[in-house]
Amino acid sequence: MPRAAVVVSSTRAAAGVYEDRTGPVIVEWLRERGFETGEAAVVADGADFALRLEQELALAPAVVITTGGTGVAPGDLVPEATAALLDRQLPGFGEELRRRGAATTPTAVLSRGLAGVAGSTFVVNLPGSTGGVRDGLGLLGEILDHVLDQLAGGDHSA
Repeated sequence: MPRAAVVVSSTRAAAGVYEDRTGPVIVEWLRERGFETGEAAVVADGADFALRLEQELALAPAVVITTGGTGVAPGDLVPEATAALLDRQLPGFGEELRRRGAATTPTAVLSRGLAGVAGSTFVVNLPGSTGGVRDGLGLLGEILDHVLDQLAGGDHSA
């Protein structure tokens, strides 16, 4: 069973100001697709997020999905922390996610989330909104198996 991890970047949720509503949705989505994953790790924005992402990647899961911290607020540093750990970026994922989101929510174009590969792990930053997570999981559902097959050395045959 492939392993996955979910990291939520939210200073307020980490402090207990409110309950995170996106991490559990992502965890359930992954489990429904046969991934072994623990509960979502909810951490503060910035350095706490960067450290947790690095720790998760050290365990080499098949996929790490993050949520939150992709906007333009001063603490939204998820893309920077992620970029520092990626070996290769996959810009088309973020472009398509923003395109889909903007069809109903114009501010979706402000999301700076990245996708890429760190070692053999597929890493995706999703927005912190429930709508952004819904859109992101929809897109992931269309490509995740192919990405993981390619990372495992699969070829492009029909």
